Amino acid sequence: MKIELFWLALTILLTAMMWIPYILNAMMVWGILETMGYPEDPPPLAEWAQRAKKAHANAIENLVIFAPAVLLYTHLGEGAPSIDWAVMTYFFARLAHYIIYILKIPYLRTLSFLTGWAMTVIIVVKAILLAQAGV
Repeated sequence: MKIELFWLALTILLTAMMWIPYILNAMMVWGILETMGYPEDPPPLAEWAQRAKKAHANAIENLVIFAPAVLLYTHLGEGAPSIDWAVMTYFFARLAHYIIYILKIPYLRTLSFLTGWAMTVIIVVKAILLAQAGV
């Protein structure tokens, strides 16, 4: 497996697991049956859980752009310089973003988001350059 695809798979797995903390909080606050149903007027989740839910939504929104960018590059990039550093950096930036968002650390949250965004842009630009070069 190419290292880029390994880090993409880890990023997908990370994103797929981000719902667990806020659902566990919902079970603690609302109860298991209410969490599994459609409570009419549930009490609010803990503030950290509300932030975890927002961070998860943000991770999904960004994965929709990041994953195709990595797949496009790996399709075009046979023999081209690797982007493993960018994909790995994206993974850790998204992990940091999730944790920092939950902990409510404002400036680091933005920095971690922008780091992940920049890695996506770098990958897309590299893919465009490869496509134009005919590699």
